Amino acid sequence: MASRIHLSEHFTTRKLLRFTLPTIAMNIFASLYIVVDGFFVANFAGKSEFAAVTLIFPILNILGTIGYMFGVGGNALVAKTLGENDRERANRLFSLIVLASSVVGVLLMVLGFVFIPQVASMLGAEGKLLENSVLYGRIFILALPAWIWVYEFQLFFIAAEKPRLGLAITVITGLANVVLDALFLIGFKWGLAGAAAASALTQIVGGVFPLIYFSRKNDSVLRLVKPVWDVRSLVKSCINGTSEFMEEAAGSFVGVFYNVQLLKYAGEDGVVVYGLLMYLSLIFSAIFVGYSNGIGPVVSYHYGARNYLELKTLRIRSLKIIGVASLAMFVLSEVLARPFSALFLQDGGKLLSDAVHAFRIFSFAYLFTGMAVFGSAFFTALSNGVVSALIAFLRTFVFELGAVLLLPLFLGVDGIWSSVVYAEFMAAATGCIFMAALQKKYHY
Repeated sequence: MASRIHLSEHFTTRKLLRFTLPTIAMNIFASLYIVVDGFFVANFAGKSEFAAVTLIFPILNILGTIGYMFGVGGNALVAKTLGENDRERANRLFSLIVLASSVVGVLLMVLGFVFIPQVASMLGAEGKLLENSVLYGRIFILALPAWIWVYEFQLFFIAAEKPRLGLAITVITGLANVVLDALFLIGFKWGLAGAAAASALTQIVGGVFPLIYFSRKNDSVLRLVKPVWDVRSLVKSCINGTSEFMEEAAGSFVGVFYNVQLLKYAGEDGVVVYGLLMYLSLIFSAIFVGYSNGIGPVVSYHYGARNYLELKTLRIRSLKIIGVASLAMFVLSEVLARPFSALFLQDGGKLLSDAVHAFRIFSFAYLFTGMAVFGSAFFTALSNGVVSALIAFLRTFVFELGAVLLLPLFLGVDGIWSSVVYAEFMAAATGCIFMAALQKKYHY
């Protein structure tokens, strides 16, 4: 069995991949929860139900990714504190962040349950689409506090030097999701309600188990203890994690506008095709996000330890890894366009052809997504939440939102599929500019 890799070590390319691979796999499996739901809903509930999930899920995801904010920002702060050799304070900060996220999760769950009908109606849902959206949303949101734990504990397992345990938990909960979906939809024939219940129970399993692990004595570097009430550090971790939260949540927010535009230009079928694009994008983007999250604590640690030579090496090797992965994702997306679409659209026909056409355009975005994600995450790891947030803000609220609103006026539906390509290219370029401009400041 390979020995545990510590944050303080020198990272070769091989060791870097070994350390980040569990986090990449963890993110992929976490994304597969959603994809599995989509597969079962599309094939065992119906096309209209699939459209309802695609419509309401971006709203649910915005709420869930609050955990990402606490996890990313808190992870950087805790890892930096560990790098400063203050383990006791690191554990108290870790505990404070988990407590705060739990309180926020309960409040958002209550508010979300009450206002989901109004939100779905504002998105343009009517009749059966509105009914199905509310049904799925209200069942799923009951597990929101646990979903927030899933997001943040995925990241804290890295700082705890236990990425493999995080991966194991993610795999187990992912398999549980498949079993529950099959049982509820195929066995019990509960339809859309069954899919929502399966997802909710999966999040509870994935969130509660790490909570129990960190609450007990363990052999990691982190443990839940009596939290220190440190408002300044809590606010700082939230601000630092705002960029990644904004990146995730804003992506979902922009997804709402995609659905609105697609209902206008292509009807319910357009929303179905967008759902397919997002499912594959979740898996592919998870690779880039997983790598960036995996290397984040390493960057934070060496920055806190003032090991600038290692910091420079980490940046250069990361850019090479991301470049190779980006090209591979583009090629793979082009190859998988038809078989992946056919997996969800087994009846074929025009809708399948439309989906494949959309994939051919959308695939070009993967050439730039890796750099767009890493650029923002790198500055989060350096505790520069302002630059990180700016990159994330421009990527979604300026480049992508602007494109999805304007390009369809000239290119129709193809303008919607092209919006992500434009946004990712611009975000990658922005990240490169900031990385070059701040090189002397951070000595990388």
